[in-house]
Amino acid sequence: MTILGEHRDLDAATSVQDGASGPETSAPPTGSTAGAWHPRHGTGERRFAGIGALTLESGVVLPDVTLAYESWGSLDEDRGNAVLVLHALTGDSHLRGPAGRSHPSAGWWEEMVGPGRPIDTDRFHVIAPNVLGGCQGSTGPSSPAPDGRAFGSRFPVLTTRDQVAAERRLREQLGIARWALVIGGSMGGMRALEWGVSHPEEVERLAVIASSARATADQIAWNNAQIASIRLDPEFHGGDYYDTGAGAGPRTGLGIARRIAHTTYRTAEELEDRFGNRPQGQENPFDGRGRHQVTSYLDHHADKLARRFDANSYLTLAETMSTHDVGRGRGGVAIALQRVTARTLVVAIDSDRLFPPALVQETALHIPRAAWHVASSPIGHDAFLLTHPGLEKWISDLLAV
Repeated sequence: MTILGEHRDLDAATSVQDGASGPETSAPPTGSTAGAWHPRHGTGERRFAGIGALTLESGVVLPDVTLAYESWGSLDEDRGNAVLVLHALTGDSHLRGPAGRSHPSAGWWEEMVGPGRPIDTDRFHVIAPNVLGGCQGSTGPSSPAPDGRAFGSRFPVLTTRDQVAAERRLREQLGIARWALVIGGSMGGMRALEWGVSHPEEVERLAVIASSARATADQIAWNNAQIASIRLDPEFHGGDYYDTGAGAGPRTGLGIARRIAHTTYRTAEELEDRFGNRPQGQENPFDGRGRHQVTSYLDHHADKLARRFDANSYLTLAETMSTHDVGRGRGGVAIALQRVTARTLVVAIDSDRLFPPALVQETALHIPRAAWHVASSPIGHDAFLLTHPGLEKWISDLLAV
């Protein structure tokens, strides 16, 4: 069992912990981690909470679960100022801070979270966990199973409710009775909504951005294409590629998945304005090898993701998103959303083709007294990650009451 709040330094003989001594960390899986975070990279700003065995919706018991998380700001004496920020599919716990050996990407929401920002860390204690099933320190397919080998193909199917159950264990261990705010965009918004529906008494405020109460056929179709591209990569080896000598695993398939996904995250208009049909540098698209600018752009994002993300985690999380439905077993979406008692903000992006405004509005229509806004942006879905004056104001307004 990991000690809550532990900073792991696996280059040292013992771990450095917050006010306690405890067991050394489990041995990492052998072989390549294929884009996943590995203890040899250093812990950076991560902390680790061992939350024990978790019984999933499927009935499968996932043993000895760890959630990695980062935090900013200080808890009030009554512990009533805690904010839970939930990341998107290929995000992680690193909301703030530079990239480096320990953190493959710079903070993804620095404009929204920090001193004097809309989610003000001088006022709030912000906690951002790496999702269950992820690959940046939380238990996922690249983590060691009880036999010491990576789970790989043995990692169980997860639902959004399983992920929230793990985050709820984290809340309990931190001694926080109620979140002042649960906020997330895209996949993070799915989990935020599940928090509001499953545990309404534990959520004071709720913010759902560019997300939905259920997966649509269109979203499932896009996910299916991405999943197939990974599974058909010859280096996938049925999901057990960590010890095959395959090096980085199914990077080609993961790169294709990223190309597909990234196209849905942006708009046709933005891509046309930025790239048109222009060639990349001196390359000649007519010779069968040269690329267009937009092709080079997608190649860059594919390679960048393959270097920092595990393909099995991508599969696990994409499948979780495809089964997301807060109304499942609860009488449908409309009835389920009426369980929410939190003061709620729902935001759509007018150019989002993955979570179009009409789909996002379904959430606002059925949550009692929810505030509903549409942000205007030429970018599309990814606009939720960027500075937007409307979003900043709406979150500030939500936190002011």
